[in-house]
Amino acid sequence: MKTLRLRSFAKVNLGLEVLGTRADGYHELRTIFQTISLHDDVELRPHRDTIEVRCDHPGVPNDATNLAHRAAQALRRYARLTNGVTITITKRIPVAGGLGGGSSNAAVVLMGLDRLWRLGLGPTGLHALARRLGADVPYFLMGGTALGLGRGDELYPLLRQVQASIVVVDPGRPLSTAAVFKRLDRGLTPRENANTIFRFVSNQLEGREDAFSCLSNDLEPAALEEDPRLAVVARDIRGILNREGAILASLSGSGAAFFGVFPDTVGAERARSALLSGGFHAFRGRTLSLDRYRRTLGQPVTAAVGRRLGTNPGRSGHHGDHGRQGHSRRR
Repeated sequence: MKTLRLRSFAKVNLGLEVLGTRADGYHELRTIFQTISLHDDVELRPHRDTIEVRCDHPGVPNDATNLAHRAAQALRRYARLTNGVTITITKRIPVAGGLGGGSSNAAVVLMGLDRLWRLGLGPTGLHALARRLGADVPYFLMGGTALGLGRGDELYPLLRQVQASIVVVDPGRPLSTAAVFKRLDRGLTPRENANTIFRFVSNQLEGREDAFSCLSNDLEPAALEEDPRLAVVARDIRGILNREGAILASLSGSGAAFFGVFPDTVGAERARSALLSGGFHAFRGRTLSLDRYRRTLGQPVTAAVGRRLGTNPGRSGHHGDHGRQGHSRRR
């Protein structure tokens, strides 16, 4: 029986706006997703009837609560199969870092099993299953640079895909996404006129060199309040990233990983070296375009979920029932 090995890439949120809460308990968002080359390895080995997950990270569950396990179970139920699979995950993406590792694993399992089980669904056919698993999961069926609206899984690939070096810093202080959003909610005022994300898209389409200057992450203040020691570390991290020429330095998602975007590898390598000297865990990589992401996973680029930016992206982001893992229902 064929064993399939796939890379499961991380993401960063280049910018993130939280507009308010929704009646369904989720948060209304605008975000710019970006795939990066940091990745886990996922191996799918067919089994006669059992779904099993193995992972080398002690913080990742190996039971049915694992999102990759849930993905396999959901696809098997949808396809009315009895096939099993052993899913082996080798972790490199920091756990609870805001980098989407669990969601990426789940999406890769969906795409891999679609191939192994010869279902022929493709990313478009898998989209509904991905939405039910978590709101980050649909993005990883697409990859690249994408605008996320609603709860984050109404996705529009940007016409200009970001090409840059990336430095990711793991402070080693995992954060609870639910706790960060709960803290944010204490001072959250609903708004409809936030426009930094759309300003970035417009500036980038115009080819402006300062396009990244308007971006920020609305979750960062709440994350730093949730862990005051992280706030101290964040100043050191941001200082190094900015000193070495980052055009954007930010928390990713609800944290606790930070990242810097660099126009070249020279500044990125200097930043990584300085961070390592400061005792931080740091990774240097690159952004992945939509085309490169899809080809790496062996999926046709034309099958990407979502519509091209420009067909109707200018609405406020209130677009119905889509979800994003990490903006889980308020508890």
